[in-house]
This record gives sequence, structure tokens and C-alpha cells, in this order.
Amino acid sequence: MSDIPDWPPQLSGSQLDALTLLATTYALSHGLLYLPAASPQPPIPNSAIHAPFSLFPSPIPRKTFEKAKKLQSIYNVLYARVAMDIDFLDRVMGAEVGVGRVDEFVGRLWRGWKNIRDQGIRQPLHLGLFRSDYLLHSPSPEEAVSLKQVEFNTISSSFGPLSQQTAALHRYLYNTTRYFTVSPHLKPENFPPNSTLSGLASGLAEGHKAYGIPDAQILFVVQDDERNVFDQRWLEYELLERHSIHVTRQTLTQLITSASLDPSSSALIISSSTEISVVYFRAGYTPNDFTQPAHFDARFLLEKSRAIKCPSIPLQLAGGKKVQEVLAKPGVVEQFLKDHDEVVINEIRASWMGMWGLDDNNDNASAIGHIVGDTTVRSDTAREPWGLKRAIDNHTNLVLKPQREGGGNNVYKTSIPPFLATLPHEERLAWIAMELIVPPPQLGNYLVRAGGGQAGAVKTEVVSELGIFGWALFGEEERKVVKEVEAGWLVRTKGKDSDEGGVATGFSVLDSIILVD
Repeated sequence: MSDIPDWPPQLSGSQLDALTLLATTYALSHGLLYLPAASPQPPIPNSAIHAPFSLFPSPIPRKTFEKAKKLQSIYNVLYARVAMDIDFLDRVMGAEVGVGRVDEFVGRLWRGWKNIRDQGIRQPLHLGLFRSDYLLHSPSPEEAVSLKQVEFNTISSSFGPLSQQTAALHRYLYNTTRYFTVSPHLKPENFPPNSTLSGLASGLAEGHKAYGIPDAQILFVVQDDERNVFDQRWLEYELLERHSIHVTRQTLTQLITSASLDPSSSALIISSSTEISVVYFRAGYTPNDFTQPAHFDARFLLEKSRAIKCPSIPLQLAGGKKVQEVLAKPGVVEQFLKDHDEVVINEIRASWMGMWGLDDNNDNASAIGHIVGDTTVRSDTAREPWGLKRAIDNHTNLVLKPQREGGGNNVYKTSIPPFLATLPHEERLAWIAMELIVPPPQLGNYLVRAGGGQAGAVKTEVVSELGIFGWALFGEEERKVVKEVEAGWLVRTKGKDSDEGGVATGFSVLDSIILVD
């Protein structure tokens, strides 16, 4: 695999100004938008700003990009099968012996799901709109660049439509200016197509079709004060214009009073008259979405219904970081991919960094009181878990991850020892340690933000994260995936000094790809 070129190409001041003007006006003209920061958001928006974006696409080796797309179908199957393995999820994520025992949010979801399945599941089909996130890994100049997975998302996998608009923006800049011929890599055949909007909408439409009632609608469950509304609206418009499917939007607060179940069929009814075919969650992945007990009641009412959930509670639990860590243990992923050959399984394993649980133990566990600098981490038990000791010994090359989505939740490097010093031993089960991915050096870009940040394009060293979308419609019958598709891609780019990567949380900008050989 060839080296990734130094990036970005050099621009004069006038060239930079010209590209920035063309890019921002294109973004505002083509729905690459956010709502401006406001709390609360007005009921009817009266202004918008462009979403943050990069001025150049970011280089990714062609073979690496094709490999990521190829792996998506395997991951679609893998996580569908994890979601259907009740015993596995009970052991790993349950509130009796798994993560849910020490993580109240996970435990609440699991207990609600257990009560529902004890009463009888009314809808055996599950729908997942997935995104597998990767970084390029380049630990030394002598080693080839490789693809390493950051995480696999099973709920609210956002920015598909806006990523398509960002790719179109970069193609527009090329078509208009040829990027002033500042790089031989910037040529038409190196801009991969991006049809993520139609890909994701086709997954929702497939779920609607499987429900079997054409006049039913798809419910988007959204957050209060949602700023990323245009990313969602693009999907809504695509469903209506290409598939003749109507969408209704509701928050969990609204659903407390608007949602009900038909007593005879368990159909989900909104506002007394609208039957729902698919429930698509763009909320419900964080405890912050559940500010009152009635929000959980609304979530469980949706789960009890005959509507197809995207995702169902077990599929949401399958996306937990602890599941990712357990799958990486020897022999585990092989149990879920028995019908796949060794080459495929090795490719999946090769996409993972080393990871382990803080509660992991073995015969080499040390005595209590392992000291790092001025920080002493002690266990209330007789011996310190091996996983905890290993995390302390290697903290400069690690990230700690909890069972949380949405960005801003991880603990990095030198922050790890003081964090572990205050982490109650019973909460270790909810955390995993993962080796840090080392991105290629000498990569930069021009980042363009709006709405109160620094005006214009700011050049900085960056790290780019590649996300591959996919969807799967599956059920209990014969434990097989009914249908699965790789559905597009996105790139999010952040300043190199930023550990977190969420666009909506302000860490990253939207980006696209220039393929290099």
C-alpha cells in the first residue's frame, strides 16, 4: 500500500478565499445545514447555518476504502446475529450479571426488554441502520497503513445525508476550479461516488414494506432542541419522493401522550389515527434523553408494539462497547460467523485494536495498590484485576470507553490513572480499555465552521475517521439475516489534538474522500 501524500496542498491567500466563498455558498444553497445554537430551539426555525466542513477531501488509500466497504456486509450479519442471541446479551449486557448490573441506563433498558419478552414479542423483525467507524493506523514509517475499527453504531447512525452533500461540495469545487491544479491526486476518478441518502432510505423503506400496510407511516423519534434536523429531513424527503412513504416526527416527551397500542393487534398508533410501520430512533441512545420515568415508559410502549424498531432494544444493546470487547476475545466472533471462512474472520479480527475489560482477570493479577506517579489505584477486593493493572501500566497508549454514544464520554492517556483512582470497583464492568489507533502523520486540512466560531477556513493538523453505513432487516426465523446492504459512507475530520470525534458535539467537521494509490 502506497504512502498517503502530505496534505493539504498549498494554496495562496486568494485561492483559499475563493474556495471558501464557493464552498460556504454551495453548502447554504444545498441543505448542508444546521440550526444555530439556541436553547430552546424556536418551534418554527427562522434561520440556519452551514454545517462545519473541510475545504479539501481527505486522502484514503483506494484498497483500504474498498476493504472497509467489503467488511460492512460481514458486520451487518455479525451484529444482527448478536442481537438475536438472547443468552449472549443477557450475559454481557444484562442487569443480573452483565453491564446493566452497574450501568443504570443499560440496566433499565435491559429490564424493560426482559419484561416485554416475558410477555411475548409481537414483532420478530428487527431493522438496523448501522455505521462502522474506522481510523487509519500507521504506528511506524516501516509499517503499512491499516484499517482499524473505532466502534460499531447500531442506533442513530447520523450524518449520512449530509455526508453525501459534503462529497458533492468537494466535487463542485473541483469542477469549478480544478482546485487550481494544486495536487495530481485531485482528479475525477479519485472522487468516489456517495449515495448514502438513497442507501439509508432504502433500508427504512424495506422495513416499511415488510410491515405490510402501505398507508402506515414511519416514526422518527427525535431529540428536543435538535440542531441536526436537516440530516433527518433529507431522509424524510427521500422516503416521500422516492418511496411514497410519509414520516411523522415525535420526541419522547410527545410520545408520552400521543402513542398508544391497538388492543387487538398491538399496532402502534400516534395521535389516535396514524399507524406506524417503522420506528426510527434518532434519540434514546443517551440517559440525557430520559429525563423523567415516563420517557422510559414511552420507549417500552414502542418496543411492545407490532411496529418494526430501528433499532430494537436488543439491537441497541448489541452496539455496546462491552459487546465489542467480548467479540474480540478468542473464539467468540467465530461462534457468530460459523458459516464464514477463516479468511473473512481474520479480516474482521485484523480490523480491531487490542481491547479488554477493566474487570478482566488472570493468574498474573497483582496485589492491591498499584501506583502510578502520585496516583494510587486500589481495589476493595483482595487482588487487583489484571485488566485494571494493564490499563494503568499502559495508560499512555489507551482510551477508556463506557457504554455511551454521542461523543464526549471517553477517557484518554494521562487522564486515565486519576480517573481510575476514583472509579468504584463495582463500576469497572461498564468500561473497556482499547489501544489507541495511531493515525498517519503530516495530514492537515482547512476546516470551515459557522455560527460563532472563527470565521473563514482554518488550517490545522487533522485526523479523519471513515464511517461505512449499512442496513440489515432480520428476524428470528432460522436466525438468518433477511436482507443486508452496504449503504454508503462518511468522513469526519477533527483537529489532531482533539480526542473526541462527534460533529454534533462540536469536535469534528464533515469531510469526504480523495482516493490515492
